[in-house]
Amino acid sequence: FGGLPMINLRDPALNEVQRLVKRIFDLVIAGTLIAILALPMALITLLIKLDSPGTTFFRQQRVGENGRLFSMYKFRSMIPDADKLIDEMTEISEDGHLLFKKENDPRVTRVGRFLRHTSMDELPQLFNVIKGDMSLVGPRPELPWLVGQYEPWQHKRFAVPQGRTGWWQINGRADKPDRKSTRL
Repeated sequence: FGGLPMINLRDPALNEVQRLVKRIFDLVIAGTLIAILALPMALITLLIKLDSPGTTFFRQQRVGENGRLFSMYKFRSMIPDADKLIDEMTEISEDGHLLFKKENDPRVTRVGRFLRHTSMDELPQLFNVIKGDMSLVGPRPELPWLVGQYEPWQHKRFAVPQGRTGWWQINGRADKPDRKSTRL
């Protein structure tokens, strides 16, 4: 009715037992991965410091489960203050969809290009998983300014814990328009 589904065949929300199992899984796997990856993460930290000035970590506000804002961590892969240039990077596709990521983004550093290509820039999100801000698997946490442009049906993705990886990441990532990524 008016673009909103009135009947759902299956609600995506998790019951209490499913949430507990998912949380225990997240804590065990994320804790193990942090222990195993501590040395490579220290090396990445050093490489970022040697490649460009600025902080090692990038912290960005994201929208999590039930619309709650949290700080998501990544290794910094861009020049300092790159987020101030987002308006210059945002484009509207021929069919009117918002595209704000470019393949050859000039703001990305040399080390950052490698980190992004291998997804190692996202390793610090394991700490978000430990904190409970994210899960290992689920829809990606979105940028608040993009959520402000969502249609009502797109908000349903926030009914479950947001994740480090999910269907969208393994099916095209940034080359998908906003609506397509939400469907995935």
